[in-house]
Amino acid sequence: KLLITWYLYSLLFLSGLWKLAVPNLSYGLKEMAKSAILPLQLADLQKFIPEVKYADLVRGSSGVRAQAMSVDGTLVDDFEFDTSCPGMLHVRNAPSPAATSSLAIADLVVARAVESFKL
Repeated sequence: KLLITWYLYSLLFLSGLWKLAVPNLSYGLKEMAKSAILPLQLADLQKFIPEVKYADLVRGSSGVRAQAMSVDGTLVDDFEFDTSCPGMLHVRNAPSPAATSSLAIADLVVARAVESFKL
């Protein structure tokens, strides 16, 4: 219970959440409205594909992708490497399964491991 209380406190008062949320509140509310009200989504789609009709739309489930955020509220666009635990290399903010299975990114992780562990 104490952990949940601390988590909520830190989320509401110590994190960069407000620095991210307040400037983007209008955009977020519009996106939620478009998700709930299909005619709004249709109007937005027709800006790019005028031929799209209401009958073309099919409701589906939506997904949520975690996005790392720094303490100052800026979104982290790339991987973050953490070597604060001896003998470990943590790779945070891998943006998608495709990215985590990318050979180019694997080379980057290997290079960082070689550097960090003096291999």
